Amino acid sequence: MMRSANGYETRNTDPFSSMTRPPPGETSAERDVRIIDQVEARRISDQIDEQIRIEREQIRKRVTTRQEVKVLLLGQAESGKSTLQKQFQLAWSTMDQERPSWRPVVYFNVINAVRIILDELEFEFAHEQHEPSSPWVDPHSGWQGQLSTLRTRLWPLVSSEQSLATELRGSVAVSGNKPGVFVKSGWLALTGSEARRPQNERRGMYNGPDPHDLVTRLLAASQADIEELWLHASVRTLLRTRKLKLEDSAAFFLDSVSRIASPDYIPSVDDILRVRLQTLGVVEHSFNINLGGRAVNWMLYDVGGARGQRHSWAPYFDDANAIIFLAPISAYDQYLEEDYRTNRIDDSLQLFTTICSNKLLRSCHLILLLNKTDVLRTKLAAGIKVKKYITSYGNRPNEYEEVAEYFRAHFMQVHRRNDIGKRVLFTHFTSTIDTKSTQKIISNVRDSILHDAMTQSHLV
Repeated sequence: MMRSANGYETRNTDPFSSMTRPPPGETSAERDVRIIDQVEARRISDQIDEQIRIEREQIRKRVTTRQEVKVLLLGQAESGKSTLQKQFQLAWSTMDQERPSWRPVVYFNVINAVRIILDELEFEFAHEQHEPSSPWVDPHSGWQGQLSTLRTRLWPLVSSEQSLATELRGSVAVSGNKPGVFVKSGWLALTGSEARRPQNERRGMYNGPDPHDLVTRLLAASQADIEELWLHASVRTLLRTRKLKLEDSAAFFLDSVSRIASPDYIPSVDDILRVRLQTLGVVEHSFNINLGGRAVNWMLYDVGGARGQRHSWAPYFDDANAIIFLAPISAYDQYLEEDYRTNRIDDSLQLFTTICSNKLLRSCHLILLLNKTDVLRTKLAAGIKVKKYITSYGNRPNEYEEVAEYFRAHFMQVHRRNDIGKRVLFTHFTSTIDTKSTQKIISNVRDSILHDAMTQSHLV
C-alpha cells in the first residue's frame, strides 16, 4: 500500500492485472470460458492496434505527400513580378470568375494614360510655344485650341481618376497620399468582400452612383476624343522624341479603347496580364498542384519592389524553397522613382548582389528572369542607344542579341562573385506578357523547384 498525493491509500499494482488473475473458487468450466474470453479480448485488442497502426501510416503518408513549397518573387518595382504571378495563376487555376472584377483596373490604366498625355502636352506647349522652329508646336496650326477643346471634353473622365483609385485601394494607405495610386492588397480585399456582391447590395465608400458604372459611361462618351488624342501628330512626335513616357502597357490599352469602352466589356486575359497595380508589402498566393500523385501546396509571395518596401521581405526568407528574381533589362534608359540618380539596371544588379549574398537564402533554389525582352527589342529598334545610359557598353552593336548577352553576363558575374550558396543559377530571357513562352518557362521552373524541395524532404 502507498499514499497518494491527496492522502488516499492506493495499491502499488497495475489495476488491470487483476483482470487476468483467476477469481477465488473458479471451477474448471468457468476457467475455460474465461480463457476463451481473454483470447477473444486479445484478438480484438490486436485488431484495434493494427487499425490504429494503419491509420497512423495513412496520416504519415498524407503529411509527407502533401508538400508545401514556398517561392518568393523578388525584384525592383515594375520588374514584372505581379505579371508572372498572374501567369502562375493561369497555369494552375482560372481567371474566368475574376475577369469582371478587373474591369475598373483596366479603366484606371486607360484614364491614367490619358491624364499623363494631357499633362505632358500642356507642359510642352507652355515651355516651347515661343520657339517657332519647335518640331511639334506651330502657333498657326490651331493645336492650342485643339488641346484646350480636348482637355475640356476629357476633363470629366480624367477627374474620375482619383476617386476610382481611392476606391480600388480600399483602406490601404499610400505613403505621401500620392494621387492616382491604388494597390494590389487593397483591390484584392475589395474583390473578395465587395466586388462579387450584386451592384444594388454593394456597400462601397460612396453614397452616390456606383463609381464603376459612372466611369463606364464616361469612357463610352469619351472614346472618340481619346482616339483623337492618341493618334494626334503632336502625341506621336512626343512619343518618338521620348518626351512622353507612359507605362509599358499604355499603348496597348489606348489602341484598344473602342473595345474597352464597350458597355458589355469584360477584360481578356491579355488585358489582365498588362494592367499595372502597385504592390505594397507582401501578397500571398496559394496554388494546389498534383505532381505524380502527390498534392503540393505552392505558396507564391509577390513583394513590393520599391526601395522603401524591401525591408518587408526579410521575414519571408527563413523557410523559402526558391527565389525567382526578375530583372527588367529593358530599363537601361530609366531611373528609380525614389532616386533619379540611380539607373534601374544598376539597382537590379545591386539588389541581386544582396540576394546572392544573404545567408538566410543560401539554400534556396535560384532562378533569374531577365524580363521585358519585348520592350527591349522595341527600344533598340527605335534607336535608343545603350551606351548613352550605360557608358561601359562602349561601341558594341546596339542589337538585341549583343545587348541581352551583355546584361546576362553582368548578372552571371554578380552571382559568381557573391553567391555564398555556390548554387547553379538558372537563367531565362522572358517577356511575362507572352503567355505561350512564359508558360513553358513556368513549367520548367516548377519541375526544377519541386524536385529540389522534395529531394530536401527525402520524398524522391
